[in-house]
Amino acid sequence: MSIYTYYIDNPTLFRFNRGVKNSACAPPELPLRYRQLRAQLGQIGFLSQGSVFQRRPTQQGSRYVWTRKVKAKTVTVALSPEQYEWLRHAVANQRKLERLVRQMQQLSHQVVFNEVPGVTRRKPLGKKVLGLI
Repeated sequence: MSIYTYYIDNPTLFRFNRGVKNSACAPPELPLRYRQLRAQLGQIGFLSQGSVFQRRPTQQGSRYVWTRKVKAKTVTVALSPEQYEWLRHAVANQRKLERLVRQMQQLSHQVVFNEVPGVTRRKPLGKKVLGLI
């Protein structure tokens, strides 16, 4: 019998931890900027990873190209002009999504370390540790 099985199956442990549920604090209210970012997420259209570009007429190969990584390998696909325009917007939306999520994560870190009770620290956490820079 392992020590872990003993603690999981031990009924006294559950009696000991019953009061922990009641001590949890309510989550803080979402800041205005966070709510704005969340609203912007709902307005994003189709998404696509990778990049699209248009070759000059003097270059060899297809005029419109989409490249992306699949299992650490670069995959290149020839496109029609219509596909190029569609994917150009989808790639821009993907980058916007990633930027919005990064901003939301930074705001979440600020809220959790500024407003939610935590451990006592000798010095405040730096911006690098919080992922703000």
